[in-house]
Amino acid sequence: MDTSELPALTARQQQVLRFIADTLARTQIPPSWQEIASAFEIASTRAVQKHLLLLQDKGYLQMLEGQRRGIRLTDAALALLPHKTIRTTQKSERATGFIALPVLGRVAAGAPISADAHKRATLLQLDATLFKPKPDYLLRVKGDSMRDEGILDGDLVAIQQSQSARNGAIVVARIEDEITIKKLQLGTNERGIQQIRLLPRNSEFAPIAIDATQNFAIVGLYCGLIRTG
Repeated sequence: MDTSELPALTARQQQVLRFIADTLARTQIPPSWQEIASAFEIASTRAVQKHLLLLQDKGYLQMLEGQRRGIRLTDAALALLPHKTIRTTQKSERATGFIALPVLGRVAAGAPISADAHKRATLLQLDATLFKPKPDYLLRVKGDSMRDEGILDGDLVAIQQSQSARNGAIVVARIEDEITIKKLQLGTNERGIQQIRLLPRNSEFAPIAIDATQNFAIVGLYCGLIRTG
């Protein structure tokens, strides 16, 4: 890939990018912000976030919102980096029909839970044909508000990173600092104002109406699930 049109990287940005790539090549799991901070003796994870946001703005990585290990290198970054390990792994996945997905945290199927409620990420090798579209990561479900959709407490749901979704799609959404999985309903109220609601699939739970003042974002699309219990 031609990277000549992308903004140049500073020496520190190159080092951070290479550290992310080396960690992915070694463990197949992105480093946490704290691991990056420790590696470069950066005082805070907020400072790490600024480095990552600059790398994202320059086109070298994507950040999965709300996920501490949610770092994905772009094709431009892979073309720039000297080693081929990550690209080789991706080619191997296509050849074998398996996909490696990190488990990045939990998502509420009930009341939303904190976006900071993460465990150490693990990696699972799964049959790629189980999911459509292709997911980027897995989240552990907590609660049973999506029971009638077949999404149960303890399931691992596969999620594709996305900031938009069609009406009726099952999405992972962020409300303020909380993450939840629900069915998206887009419409207008009696005054013609656009209205967003997140619908449970269990009559024991009430829909969540999104207030215009709330910090709301769609962060992913549901691609399927695996049941481990």
